[in-house]
Amino acid sequence: MTETNAAPLVGIIMGSQSDWPTLGKAAETLRDFDVPFETRIVSAHRTPQLLYDYTNGAANRGIQCIIAGAGGAAHLPGMASAMTTLPVLAVPVKSRVLNGVDSLLSIVQMPAGIPTATFAIGDAGATNAGLFAVSILGLQDHDLAKRLANYREALRQKIESSPSPVLDPDS
Repeated sequence: MTETNAAPLVGIIMGSQSDWPTLGKAAETLRDFDVPFETRIVSAHRTPQLLYDYTNGAANRGIQCIIAGAGGAAHLPGMASAMTTLPVLAVPVKSRVLNGVDSLLSIVQMPAGIPTATFAIGDAGATNAGLFAVSILGLQDHDLAKRLANYREALRQKIESSPSPVLDPDS
């Protein structure tokens, strides 16, 4: 499913529909920067041929990087990295049993030679993966790079304009 009318530049893949509440944060971030993307459910375990077909065809369709999120065993990002030379940005999804630590540990244990950029567990990781995708695309799109710089400047200004807590010397 393509999320915009323009040809997608970023692919967002996830192991199941239950990963969407997390990966949706990456989609929101890309929408905020007007970056065209597509989303797919691609399970490393249940649909390995679909994963193979998706990763092998992504670059030919104009995809420049892939955001891959998965929970539990979390093989999707690593398997995607093994099947393409496109940058793969991995988002560990919180699991019910180990709160996403299992996902994180699975993803970061990639062997040398198959790089997978790994972000924080959950929503923050998905947002940052979206921002990192914007940064990658900004290497070729100076307008996009400028919008990212403006976004970061707005974050800085927000912090600087926030009142500092007043410490009670008697406490």
